Amino acid sequence: MRTSPRKVLTVLIAAIVILLGATLTAAKLCPTANVSNGGPALAQPGWRLAPPIAYDNLTIFPVVSSDDANTSEFATLDEALASGDALVTEEGASMRRMRDGSAAPNFSIGPQVNQLVLINRGKRPLILLAGEVVSGGKQDRVIGKDRIVPVGAAPLPLDVFCVEHGRWTPGAEQFSAAQLMVHPSVREKAAVEQDQKQVWAAVRGEGDAVGSTSESVTVEAEAGAAAPAISSRNLSEAIESAGTQSYQKIYKSSPIGSSVETFAEEIQRRFERETGGLKGEHVVGVVVAFGREVAWSDIFASSELFDSYWPKLLRSYVVEAMTRPGMRRVASLDDARDFLRPATGHIEEESEPGIYRWRKQSEGRLAEIELDALTPKPLTLHWLRVLHGNDSVGIVD
Repeated sequence: MRTSPRKVLTVLIAAIVILLGATLTAAKLCPTANVSNGGPALAQPGWRLAPPIAYDNLTIFPVVSSDDANTSEFATLDEALASGDALVTEEGASMRRMRDGSAAPNFSIGPQVNQLVLINRGKRPLILLAGEVVSGGKQDRVIGKDRIVPVGAAPLPLDVFCVEHGRWTPGAEQFSAAQLMVHPSVREKAAVEQDQKQVWAAVRGEGDAVGSTSESVTVEAEAGAAAPAISSRNLSEAIESAGTQSYQKIYKSSPIGSSVETFAEEIQRRFERETGGLKGEHVVGVVVAFGREVAWSDIFASSELFDSYWPKLLRSYVVEAMTRPGMRRVASLDDARDFLRPATGHIEEESEPGIYRWRKQSEGRLAEIELDALTPKPLTLHWLRVLHGNDSVGIVD
């Protein structure tokens, strides 16, 4: 018996409907993970890794997103210090009374190595990131932990680490923004280890670099490129002068200072070329590899915040790259994706109710730190992941 064309068509349509229904049901039961570039789930929805920018032993993977939060209601430390909206001094130096005339909290009577005092006098909450350098007082210091300082807060005892070992003499009474971020080997000791002795050792170029490996093959410099030139000994010599060790000398001394600038300018030129044509997406952060090892990432809630921090972050990555041995191999996009996978492990949290939450999650050699604003709406302002330690577990030739 012949089947009419209309009946055949009806059967085909019914089969398609059944197949679509089964597919949708499966999707609901097994939702697709947050996949970027066809790879595994990343730590935050909406992130995508753009093609890498490589120069000598430094590779930077831009993190882009179509989401771009409004973070204009927050101020960075550099801009607040420059405008006078933030005031940072040694303990006991100048903040005896608050703005309304009431007595300030009872601070120590004199300066302390690991504590300063900060007042936010501006009209916006103030973002502090571990690793930012402030200059002045009796020693230059580095911010010890990510946090937010609300508007109108009482003078704040601020945890810091010294990065100018050897000087304990009066400088400018009020600290200014050095517009520097310490390089990752130092920053990791402050942000993750929270240890002053390790910070000093890292500033002097002693000990192990962040995520260091045993590979020490000299990279063949590409045409027109200057290979990394700062050894740990060079680094130590660069910051030591007249009995004091000033971190800023890394960026200002010659020839090291000019080498850092040359390296950074080349990375910036390539970065602009690679990201300049983005359509509907914005750069919100970077993943950073030294040689073949992905070791660091700084990612922000908005392109505006990223742009504010990028110049000093870039130079910090350059200093780190220049203190490491050249590597023949470079990290791949898959390596960077794996570095951004969702974290697991032990969690520590600190918070100021209604203001911010600081969260650290540790898993083996990986440490992840999030700074979340709680008002006016919950928002992760800064996301940091670092590979720390001195072994080569998980490194594959």
